[in-house]
Amino acid sequence: MKVTSQRKKPILCFCKDSDTVKNPFEEFKSFTVATHELPLDQIVQSTEAVMDRIRWGYEKLLEEEAKELVWMVQYNTIIKAYEVAEKYVKGVDYTAEDIEDFCFALENTQKIPYLIPGPAGVYISALCNYAKEEEIVLKLSELKTEINLIGFRLPKGKRLMIDGDTGDFTGIGLEGGDLAVEGNAKNWTGAGMRGGKISVKKNIGLHTGEWMMGGEIYVGGRVRGLGNIVEGKVYERDKLVYPGKTKYPNLYY
Repeated sequence: MKVTSQRKKPILCFCKDSDTVKNPFEEFKSFTVATHELPLDQIVQSTEAVMDRIRWGYEKLLEEEAKELVWMVQYNTIIKAYEVAEKYVKGVDYTAEDIEDFCFALENTQKIPYLIPGPAGVYISALCNYAKEEEIVLKLSELKTEINLIGFRLPKGKRLMIDGDTGDFTGIGLEGGDLAVEGNAKNWTGAGMRGGKISVKKNIGLHTGEWMMGGEIYVGGRVRGLGNIVEGKVYERDKLVYPGKTKYPNLYY
């Protein structure tokens, strides 16, 4: 059986007064659509202005707080540095992509002359906490320097995902947010956290959960040592290790 396809004929309009064919779309011939060209140069300039403002805030933080070389191990000075970072972050209209661009700019000495892991982590944490997006992804696997204090005070409703390793004090003071690290995390992870969840895909260092008040820490690899945990849960490879039989903090159970 031979099947023949029927092509649809164009819709044509015949006028009663003549035998000529009239194009039904003729009346739209003079209709014009307003075109708006994308001001790419303006977008680039705006993005550069945002990055300049972000870098300027970081440099101001270094001027005001990084002179105290012992501040990293003192919680009160960390809070003070964070308050300074907040001051310079609140007035900037930025996106999650801008935060990631800033992270890569940290290793560009022509743009940012000093990369100090502690202040950088405090500043990045402030940027994440005040970002409009609820979910932020930072691809840090290519960075040569491990950033400390990533995820400081991450609030409830925020999810921060780190593609790469992090340094000391990851997720300390977590306030209910969801922090995921695709690599390793070093010492003092989750110290003083009050709620939320920290997930580390690989291994984690000493003092994990030191003075932890709540929340959960999940480790896909090994936990080198637990801290003095007040309340909360720590899992190693799906096994609950705190609360557990651990008697000696900071020594592997």
